[in-house]
Amino acid sequence: MTSTLSEAAAPALRAAVASLPAYVAGKSAESALTAALASNESHFPPLPSVVDVVTAEAARMHRYPNMGVVDARAAIARHVGVSADEVAAGPGSSGVLQQIISAVCDAGDEVVFAWRSFEAYPILVTVAGARPVPVPLLKDERHDLPAMAAAITDRTRLVILCSPNNPTGVSIGTAELEDFLQAVPAHVLVVLDEAYIEYQRGPGLDSLGFYRRYPNLCILRTFSKAYGLAGLRVGYAIARPSVADGLRRTAIPFGVNRMAQSAAIASLAAGDELAARTDAVAAERTRVITALREAGWDVPDSQANFYWLRASDELRAQLLEALSAADILARGYAGDGVRISLADTQTNNRVLEVLAGRGRFAAQ
Repeated sequence: MTSTLSEAAAPALRAAVASLPAYVAGKSAESALTAALASNESHFPPLPSVVDVVTAEAARMHRYPNMGVVDARAAIARHVGVSADEVAAGPGSSGVLQQIISAVCDAGDEVVFAWRSFEAYPILVTVAGARPVPVPLLKDERHDLPAMAAAITDRTRLVILCSPNNPTGVSIGTAELEDFLQAVPAHVLVVLDEAYIEYQRGPGLDSLGFYRRYPNLCILRTFSKAYGLAGLRVGYAIARPSVADGLRRTAIPFGVNRMAQSAAIASLAAGDELAARTDAVAAERTRVITALREAGWDVPDSQANFYWLRASDELRAQLLEALSAADILARGYAGDGVRISLADTQTNNRVLEVLAGRGRFAAQ
């Protein structure tokens, strides 16, 4: 005999979880002709040397991976010039950020971040029981660092900076970061999310230099973007040993699988191949943004593998519809605009053909 339980009799979710907006992932390709430009994935296939080590590890997938990610952490430490005790790894930079929030935030603590920025920030903060404090971007799409410093209160435990920022692509400058870090209380952890740092060209930030001078700075990076390991999920943080130890303590056991660990090590050994690929993306970025500006679009100086079109909801809907009609997937953000990932020259030209002539779209 079976019985039907009413919805009211089911276990209740936490109020904070029940009210969470769902994370909206970029759409995946629907056919071989679809240009999947919504998720900021690398359009390059995996590096051959990385495929070889992943294939070898696949034969051992019945065994647990190294729980401490020891070899990969050591390789990362050598790559960036720190000790392995200063490195914590997790399933993508989002997973590591969840470890960071769990390690430093109690219920009701505040986390300050720019908005719009990475969509997962307010979700991860809310899930942890902390309170998200979004600070609007400036009109030129940069972080408003003075306003973010002013938003810090006695309850603030964490500040998240995204550079280059997702989805606007704009990077934080050296002088403004220096002023900001000097203004932040020493007990507040500042996380510099550099998911797209390999695409940065020009002067950029010496984030490791800042890290060595500011004990409350933590650097967050990933292998999902430039390294092309989005499907394996491995990211890492660089933090003072006591903080990094806390991040490892809050990690899900065996959260970084053995294929991901080996792929990360092999990726770091393929520096020349990576540089060639990111150089190609940077060259296409310059070409595409120049063409869009000539067509009448206002495009910020992206330093990532995507570019940003600020748009009203009416314009956003028109853009997504026009791109979709051309079998191109892009990412729209209600109330803000459209983000389009860069790909190969032919694919980027397809986008430029759709966006040619700013005047045929509604005014922003």
